[in-house]
Amino acid sequence: QVQLVESGGGSVQAGGSLKLACVASGITLSDRCMGWFRQAPGKEREEVAVIDRAGNSRYADSVKGRFTITKDNAQNSLWLQLNTLKPEDTAMYYCAAGYRGVTCLAPMRIGYWGQGTQVTVSS
Repeated sequence: QVQLVESGGGSVQAGGSLKLACVASGITLSDRCMGWFRQAPGKEREEVAVIDRAGNSRYADSVKGRFTITKDNAQNSLWLQLNTLKPEDTAMYYCAAGYRGVTCLAPMRIGYWGQGTQVTVSS
C-alpha cells in the first residue's frame, strides 16, 4: 500500500518560513519524479516544485528563489523549504509521486497523492 504522509504545515506571518516534509512508504522516491502541489480555496491545484531522479528541480515562477525542494533517497523523504512567505502562498500543500521510471514531464504525471498539509500566511 502506497502512502505519502505530509507534515510541517502551520500558520506564520508574512516573511516567515516553514519546512514541509513528505515521508513515503510502499514506493521508492529514487526511481520516480516527485513534486509538491498546492491548492488555495476556490482555485485549481497547481504545481509548485518537482524534482527528478537525478535531483534536478523546477519551480513555479511564483515561488522561484523562495522555495527549495529536496529529497533524501535513503530516508525515502521529500521536503519543501518555504522562505519569505507571502499571504498568497496560503494553501493546502500536497506531496505527489510520479510513476516508477517516468521522468518529470510538464505537467507532471501523478501516480499518488498525499493527504495535504495546510499553510496559512497572515499579513
